[in-house]
Amino acid sequence: MKKVLHKADTRGFADHGWLQAKHSFSFASWNNPERIHFGALRVLNDDIIAPKMGFGTHPHDNMEIITMPLKGVLKHRDNMKDDWQAVLPDEVQVMSAGTGVQHSEINGSLDEHLSLFQIWVIPQERNVEPRYDQKTFKAEGRKGQLQTLVTSFDDSDTESLKIHQDAKLSRIDLSEGEAFTYQLKGKTHGVYVMLISGKAKIEGDILASRDAIGISETDSFNITAKTNSELLFIEVPMINF
Repeated sequence: MKKVLHKADTRGFADHGWLQAKHSFSFASWNNPERIHFGALRVLNDDIIAPKMGFGTHPHDNMEIITMPLKGVLKHRDNMKDDWQAVLPDEVQVMSAGTGVQHSEINGSLDEHLSLFQIWVIPQERNVEPRYDQKTFKAEGRKGQLQTLVTSFDDSDTESLKIHQDAKLSRIDLSEGEAFTYQLKGKTHGVYVMLISGKAKIEGDILASRDAIGISETDSFNITAKTNSELLFIEVPMINF
């Protein structure tokens, strides 16, 4: 088993006034040559966006982009569909940028901050037709059990959102003292585990809120919740680039 531990306070940080952004991997002005990516996982940003503020229209291409609001309301608009679409906590949004897409993301609230994770996964196929999708995943569906959010188009799971990569994004909420064993797709994959909240022991390492650990070269690993905990798993092929 290979492990890499990323404590919350080692992430990059950018204060733009309206945006407080913490970067697990090199992004924008924060560059750490030892933290460029974890396999096909290129970006995991932990953003807090002020009311009525957000990202104006900007382009992306050849990236699988997953957005998970944790608190507040996200409003999304792109050149595939000009209407503003709301994305709420317990919903997940996916966008395959492919040949190119223009989009805007804003805080849809007049008085509440928006908290979200934005995740970029490097696709296995370039220049695909851009697409957008979103879906609700109710909290009760991850109490003590793995709730699958996103998988590959080639995966047989019919309830998850789809992206152009052999990846799997999932969540679980564990009660204090509860244990769980995560099974990987295969030894060519690794899992980046973000502790959204709580405190948990993962293969001998104690993680607190927003700590993360990357685990690879194994079939499975064990988790024990020290307090009530919420965990996000991002399983990806361990590609190099």
